[in-house]
Amino acid sequence: MIDRVEATLGPIDVLVNSAGAARRTPPAELDPAAWRAAMEAKYFSYVFPADAVVKRMAARGAGVIVNVIGAGGKVASPSHLPGGAANAALMLVTAGLAHAWAGHGVRVNAVNPGLTLTGRLQEGLRADARMQGISPEAALDRARERLPLGRMAEPEEIAHAVLFLASAKASYVTGAILSMDGAVNPIVV
Repeated sequence: MIDRVEATLGPIDVLVNSAGAARRTPPAELDPAAWRAAMEAKYFSYVFPADAVVKRMAARGAGVIVNVIGAGGKVASPSHLPGGAANAALMLVTAGLAHAWAGHGVRVNAVNPGLTLTGRLQEGLRADARMQGISPEAALDRARERLPLGRMAEPEEIAHAVLFLASAKASYVTGAILSMDGAVNPIVV
């Protein structure tokens, strides 16, 4: 795929990995297939393209990778254990790749969004609702109540942060995991 893209469009200067594919599953419903599916959907779908592209970027002496990694990698959620584990692994990979390739002109960062108004949010709310024995609407209300900003993120807000990290304005930023959870988890990282 990378060969085809570069043959058609030229070298990849910026790679943005953004896949919200790890399914949310209540703990009682987990099985080995769910754990494996989360790693295939989230972890490997980022690592394989990043591994191939970072080496090409390094050979050219420039490039940027931005990974969009859910906040579930920092704080364990019972309904998102496999996906959260994949997210945690991706945060480590982001920091590790940044360190390994910085001397070759490649920057690697991540945006770490919390609740964002997407279709994926609805799937998570349904899993949370099943686990808590409430309606998805009640799960949405509970989620909103936990947000210090009083609202969920809009997808465009996440995109703006990705754009900043991919731009020359962030030329000295690498290995960073930018938290965008609306202060739900007031932690220092």
